[in-house]
Formats: sequence, C-alpha cells, structure tokens
Amino acid sequence: MSKFTVEETNLMCIYNTGSRADLLAELSEMQKHLEADETELLDLTKTVMDKLSAMNDLEFESLSAELIPDFEEQEE
Repeated sequence: MSKFTVEETNLMCIYNTGSRADLLAELSEMQKHLEADETELLDLTKTVMDKLSAMNDLEFESLSAELIPDFEEQEE
C-alpha cells in the first residue's frame, strides 16, 4: 500500500463502499460539500482520486483487502 500516504489511506477507509468506482463517486460527492477554506482536504481528495483513477479494479481489490481487515480471520 506504499502508493498511498497514511492520510490518503484514512480518507479512503472513511469513504470506501467496496468498489473503486463507488469510492471515486463518494469522494467526488464529498468534494462538493467542502468549504472554500478546506483546501488541504480538497488537495488530499484530489490526490487520492488521481491515484485511484490510475489503478484498475483488480489493483483496487488487492488494495481494498489491506484497507478492510478480516476480523473473522483474526479470531481464529
């Protein structure tokens, strides 16, 4: 997951709905609600969206497995 910073990963975890396309849609929708002074979050969101757009769905699925822990597996 070295493609993404900790901040980028946190943002993706907050808005991840399970697919790359849906995550991009959620981030795009969130950007519409940002205030003019929230430039840092806007820049972070744009960077994440650029990186996600450069990936394919298979790469995202691999990344998503790292973002969402499998709690059932840890219980064993």
